[in-house]
Amino acid sequence: MKLTDSMNEIKGIGEKTTALYRKLKINTIENLLEHYPRYYLTYEEPVDIADVPIGQRVAIRATVNSYVEMKKMRTLTVVTFTAKDYTGSIKMVWFNAPFIKKVFHVGQTYIFVGTVSIRNYQKVMEHPEYYSEAKYLEKRKELQPVYPLTEGLTNQRIQKDMKAVGGVIHEMEEYLPLDVQNRYGLMEYRDAVRQIHFPLDYQQLELAKHRLVFDEFFLFLLSMRRLELHRAKVENHFTITESEKCSALIENLPYELTNAQKKVLEEIKRDLCGDSVMNRLVQGDVGSGKTIVAMLALLMVTESGYQGAFMAPTEVLATQHYENFRKMLEPYSVQVELLIGSTPAKEKRRIYQGLQDGSIDIVIGTHAIIQDKISFQNLALVITDEQHRFGVHQREQLANKGQEPHVLVMSATPIPRTLAIILYGDLDISIMNEMPASRLPIKNCVVGTQSRSTAYHFIEKEVSKGHQAYVICPMVEGSESTEMENVVDYADQLRTNLSAYIQVEYLHGKMSTKEKAAIMERFYANEIQVLVSTTVIEVGIDNPNATVMMIENAERFGLAQLHQLRGRVGRGKDQSYCIMINTSDKEEAKERLDVLYQSNDGFHIANEDLRLRGPGDFFGVRQSGEMLFRLADIYSHADILKQAQSAIQYLERENYDFENIQHYKLSEKLDMALNL
Repeated sequence: MKLTDSMNEIKGIGEKTTALYRKLKINTIENLLEHYPRYYLTYEEPVDIADVPIGQRVAIRATVNSYVEMKKMRTLTVVTFTAKDYTGSIKMVWFNAPFIKKVFHVGQTYIFVGTVSIRNYQKVMEHPEYYSEAKYLEKRKELQPVYPLTEGLTNQRIQKDMKAVGGVIHEMEEYLPLDVQNRYGLMEYRDAVRQIHFPLDYQQLELAKHRLVFDEFFLFLLSMRRLELHRAKVENHFTITESEKCSALIENLPYELTNAQKKVLEEIKRDLCGDSVMNRLVQGDVGSGKTIVAMLALLMVTESGYQGAFMAPTEVLATQHYENFRKMLEPYSVQVELLIGSTPAKEKRRIYQGLQDGSIDIVIGTHAIIQDKISFQNLALVITDEQHRFGVHQREQLANKGQEPHVLVMSATPIPRTLAIILYGDLDISIMNEMPASRLPIKNCVVGTQSRSTAYHFIEKEVSKGHQAYVICPMVEGSESTEMENVVDYADQLRTNLSAYIQVEYLHGKMSTKEKAAIMERFYANEIQVLVSTTVIEVGIDNPNATVMMIENAERFGLAQLHQLRGRVGRGKDQSYCIMINTSDKEEAKERLDVLYQSNDGFHIANEDLRLRGPGDFFGVRQSGEMLFRLADIYSHADILKQAQSAIQYLERENYDFENIQHYKLSEKLDMALNL
């Protein structure tokens, strides 16, 4: 077997499994070996039921002491029984697993592993793993990797295939310059890959993760450096002048721009009219009004006779932006079009023609607007929203659609300035840190699971006033982390707990674009009052009528991501609320969530997140949505990010040729990183 062999060369893998791997961008054995675990399960000494920490994964040794009951609840089959040890009892629960009834009998003792919560004053463990004493003894010796999955592909399947290709790891070539390895004490690449999948112990795993996190940051910063060198002081070929339409739009807004918006708009105008091409990042807190600033910049460009492009990270968000832009720019004779993956073929051809002949002024879309077949007559400004969702290569592709167009990237992800300067070395940075005067600060509360029913009553009260609510669950149906609330089951639970007149629906990442769009349309129209969702609604969704954000398992999210989620409410004139359910009794979880309780300032929260999480948190579940890395996390790995920056600076001092990398393997890795 070779690294370049396709996946169906692995014994037992057929066309169906190959297709599933392809969804994860795994086409070769080398791709598989670079598919790193998200986290590791460990199997600790069992604890007494009386001492179990709430909200944490634990093992307990307990004896079945009630008959197994099976009940039907709407679309759910619920299997339950009680187990006990000498210190207390606990309820075991499974959903849609009727076979469990035949597994357990009164008097049997097992080791149960799962997360304990409190329901109706009783300790509950949902979907626990269960082992005999002998089996658990074997499990104690393992650090079990848990991989990112796609529907139909199990963790056990990936583990099995990793073992099958483990012998090929020795072929993986080192690609970092030797002096960088030695200078920063980095583990050999092939050793790091072996230890990330088959760790001998915690110490080896930590060294492996350090090396691979370093690599991700190093390749990212190296690609940014090349981009920076390429774009340094590119001459501005566009004649852009002060815009009368801009002034008219500002005049006709139903509110006054904040001082921060005015300042950033002036910086953008100065760049557009200056001698060099703009490369600017606008970091604005959620709800600070970045979109109107982007609209004004695009209007200024179109009035000068050029075209603009606006790229959003999701089809739902792109469609929402399109509706807003079309409505607001119609009085100024600006032709705006939407181009997304689900746009019909005939409509796409019409838009391609309009972009080519210049009859379309602004195109709004997803990555569909960077396809090779699309060309512009005169593209002068490219804007990417939530820029951390796009790889460097995607940004570069979009920028290459014109003759060195101006580039504006926007992000609501609050990144401490010290880290932003490292990550966005090729960009000038503008900060938008002021909220519109009409916005009321969101009222926050952090509560335990015992207050869940009170939270439900509060949602009912807000809905009775005509408002709407979001409920966020961390996991999606089909995830192996079944101890967490999943959206499908949770929506059923809410339908049972809320009044019959309240329409509850769910939304998650595995739904088709058409399904998501239909749900969001009904939510905007208030046909749905409560939307249960995963973090797919995290970025940019704007429904001013939603006044409640309830987040389950809040302690499982990074603070920056919680702040993003909270930013989905508080967007209208009414008072909004964020309810965070903390299922952990750990002091650290309480301290972290208190930061959200005390503050609505995203940049303060980002700095606190960095302080509280600290460097080197290698074994926790990495939160999604913070950057484009597989393993690296800018908050908990801030020290390694700085180390990678130091390595780039060291190579620069050694006159390393960033534009013509001689080491072919490093060049290959860089190309792969650019295409992430």
